[in-house]
Amino acid sequence: MKKLLFWGFCLLFVSPLMAQDDNDLIQFSGLIMTEADGRLVPVPYATISIPQKHRGTYADYRGFFTLVVEKGDKVRFNCIGLETVTITNPDTLTQNRYAIVQLMSQDTLMLPEAVIFPWPSKEHFKIEFLKMDVTPELQRRASENLANEYMAEARKNPDMVPYGGRESANFYLRQQAREYYYFGQTPPMNIFSPLAWGQFFKAWKEGKYKKQKKG
Repeated sequence: MKKLLFWGFCLLFVSPLMAQDDNDLIQFSGLIMTEADGRLVPVPYATISIPQKHRGTYADYRGFFTLVVEKGDKVRFNCIGLETVTITNPDTLTQNRYAIVQLMSQDTLMLPEAVIFPWPSKEHFKIEFLKMDVTPELQRRASENLANEYMAEARKNPDMVPYGGRESANFYLRQQAREYYYFGQTPPMNIFSPLAWGQFFKAWKEGKYKKQKKG
């Protein structure tokens, strides 16, 4: 009988504590957006973390995220090229769900001016300038780079043109997202893809793999 009374008192004290812990948990969701060209666009693959608890998550390609937090937790938003934002979840929430639209602004870094010279001194510049090769061969190469045929081929095959900063960043983020998507498993190989084989045979028939004759 004494044991039953003891366990009964324990349940009376533990149950309210467990209920209180459950009430403090919040399903925190939302969209991360920024301004680009005068309109709001989603921020893909941003990092959402709770610094004091060393855990977090990533937003998807649409900028959507969801994370379980507690009332009063500080949540930090990070993304390359954008200013870091830290917010505090309200401790007065009456529901177990909380949704926001988090805006992030561009992070502008003002770097000091750096002037780079290929020669250590003016004397070396004079020597190298006098030795500069200005033969017609260099002029011919410059003309070929801007030839109409090259520009037309570049329009047909954008891979010929080097990526800019924005394209390189997007490619890196897509590659990183792909690695996270297949984390812990073997990613698919294009050699087994019927679509990839179809594209290969189509390019082969069109003669894209033929060796170009030099004029």
